[in-house]
Amino acid sequence: MICPSVVHHSAALDRAYPPNSLDAVEASLAYGAPCIEIDIAALAESDFISVHDLDLSSMTTGAGLAADCSSSAARDLRYKDTDTPVALLSEIVDAVDQAGGGCRLQLDLKDEHPYLTAEPVARLLRLIEPIADRVILTSGADWQLRAFREVAPSLALGFDPLLYFGWWPPEFPAPEPPPHRMGAYGYLDDHPLAARRDLPTSRYLAIRAEMLLDLLPGIEVFYLYHHVISRSFDDGFDWPEACHSRGIKLDAWTLDLDREGMAERVRRLAHAGIDMVTTNTPREMSELLATIELSASA
Repeated sequence: MICPSVVHHSAALDRAYPPNSLDAVEASLAYGAPCIEIDIAALAESDFISVHDLDLSSMTTGAGLAADCSSSAARDLRYKDTDTPVALLSEIVDAVDQAGGGCRLQLDLKDEHPYLTAEPVARLLRLIEPIADRVILTSGADWQLRAFREVAPSLALGFDPLLYFGWWPPEFPAPEPPPHRMGAYGYLDDHPLAARRDLPTSRYLAIRAEMLLDLLPGIEVFYLYHHVISRSFDDGFDWPEACHSRGIKLDAWTLDLDREGMAERVRRLAHAGIDMVTTNTPREMSELLATIELSASA
């Protein structure tokens, strides 16, 4: 068994720094992270900002939408309740470039509305050029990924089907729609197949997986909420196998070991064959995965 690699969610290491900040990225780089994930959104010009929400007031001292904020104004922003400057993509790329090594940078694009011009696409490609071979661009908006593929076919892409399909435990609030409907098989799914229960759940999941995995041919990684993977196992469907049959890696997000029961969840998913695990507790995750790897090879 190959041990899953660890992705530092929002450049998390020990939570000493604000998520997505340059300080957090540099700490993860110094630790030797194999992959760092950050969230990005296009500014009005010149650069991208490293924030999770497009509304700047959500996580920064700013107001309004990221797309309406200039790069110079963005440099004056701080992450909420801190004195830490909000990071720009250009700064993060420079840090990764200067660090050298093999750390990969996952850019999770939060802009879901199609860009009205080609400029933001060209801008991002220009910004990542020094480390383009170590970047994977990810999104739940397959139309955005298509726009990048048209002009940069060699750029690694990853897709999260969150806007099309998912499942959330009752104790966790589901994200804003889409999907708008809880389907007949117990998954969030607006597809007509989910409107009524005509098939065994495992067969329904196999059909939907085929649709979703083929939605954007040539992706490198498929990203699924870890609860979706586990619930699908319980319903008789194997997401790792479905991904691997198409030469696609599977990432389980976001698994944090400071939550009850997550160590056992990690063990189950690792033995099932997931390739990557995205986490806010990368130190603890690396230690746990090392013990799983040892037990598997003993």
